[in-house]
Amino acid sequence: MSQAFDVVVIGGGPGGYIAAIRAAQLGFKVACAESNAFDDPKGEIRLGGTCLNVGCIPSKALLASSEEFEKISHHAADHGIKVGSVSIDSKKMVSRKDEIVTKMTAGIQYLFRKNKITLLKGHASFEGKSTNGYQIKIDGKDQETVSAKNVIIATGSKARHLQGISVDNVLICDNEGALKFDFVPKKLGVIGAGVIGLELGSVWRRLGSEVTVLEALPSFLAACDEGIAKEAQKLFAKQGLNINMGVKIGEVKADKKGVVVNYTDSAGKALKLECDRLIVSVGRIPNTDQLGLENIGLKVDERGFIPVDDHTCATAAPSVYAVGDVVRGPMLAHKAEDEGVLVAEIIAGQKPHIDYNCIPWVIYTDPEIAWVGKSEQALKEAGIAYKAGQFPFAANGRALGMGRADGFVKVLADAKTDEILGVHIIGPNASDLIAEAAVAMEFKAAAEDIARICHPHPSLSEVMREAALATDQRALNM
Repeated sequence: MSQAFDVVVIGGGPGGYIAAIRAAQLGFKVACAESNAFDDPKGEIRLGGTCLNVGCIPSKALLASSEEFEKISHHAADHGIKVGSVSIDSKKMVSRKDEIVTKMTAGIQYLFRKNKITLLKGHASFEGKSTNGYQIKIDGKDQETVSAKNVIIATGSKARHLQGISVDNVLICDNEGALKFDFVPKKLGVIGAGVIGLELGSVWRRLGSEVTVLEALPSFLAACDEGIAKEAQKLFAKQGLNINMGVKIGEVKADKKGVVVNYTDSAGKALKLECDRLIVSVGRIPNTDQLGLENIGLKVDERGFIPVDDHTCATAAPSVYAVGDVVRGPMLAHKAEDEGVLVAEIIAGQKPHIDYNCIPWVIYTDPEIAWVGKSEQALKEAGIAYKAGQFPFAANGRALGMGRADGFVKVLADAKTDEILGVHIIGPNASDLIAEAAVAMEFKAAAEDIARICHPHPSLSEVMREAALATDQRALNM
């Protein structure tokens, strides 16, 4: 007799494992199906999805290592600290990253045991529906079919590859291969000036690579506020990232000597990039193939996403939901987690909601970039009257003491009501500072509210307060 569950979650990434945990907390009998071993040395299924295994967490570990190397190599003297010759052990750095990932994946396994969640090891797909619920086939070492009253699809996404460029994750890599370099490439090419390309390019640039970034779009970081993007491009160029916009990629060849990328620049001039390694980072596509969706009457849209209700993440199939990278909206781990919680609570009869305008974005370069809400260009296009306040980290004592004074905070508020419409940060610890803005916007706070709140001194958070004050031309330290 097959196992029967109240909720089966397909996919063990951020959206999936969080949905499973929340559903179990609410008293449901829960199972989570996962098939990816993510290069586990023992071939074991690894929970956490792309984010934990080959994305967010390992990339931030490498970012931290490369930042430490650059501080010691180039900035220690500014603090009166004298050091000798500094070198990098790439294999040790990658090993440290792997240890962090292993520790965290083991932590999710513990949470599954704690919450009595059944882990179904294998690829899950719909076989159909019966009176017992949906029939889901688990294709693993031991094949079985389970039934579920409710199903949450959380299968995430995979790297998008360019036609004609063969990714082997040795010479030509996507995000997975770029996290496993066992040496510092003398010359590194990056196709794509998006979040992943800039973050990974920054890692290897700090460690000594000559990095060239090729981007097809004419504008840099188009999703960002234009002022932030302009400042970021200036700072990254100053650091040594060679960023080329508006290029057209031609033939890409790889051999034992390295990789050759033929391309034309924005003026149409034919050029050639020779590099030791190439990272292809041109976005991600949803993992919605081979799920058997047609067996329950579901179809994906032209881009491969599963259509869902904007408020409940419900699909057209009753009691089937989809969250995270397989549905509309930003491909962000924390967005997937919130949707996983939302769906579990909806199944339990609760009335949760998500304000997608209040989901923060972060790019973990140095300086970090973070924002929440509307950009200036979006407000202008919508015809919304607003006021802007901006304050630089260069006027903040804590930032100066840290030697991290690049960048600024920008606060955008409604011209009539003073409600905060967007906050944009480029600077130190932007990923942490943006949380205050997200909280403020969730509670419909005004710029005056942040301006009136006492912030600790000296701290980076004072820049947020000063930017809020600046919306009314009341900045105190400038």
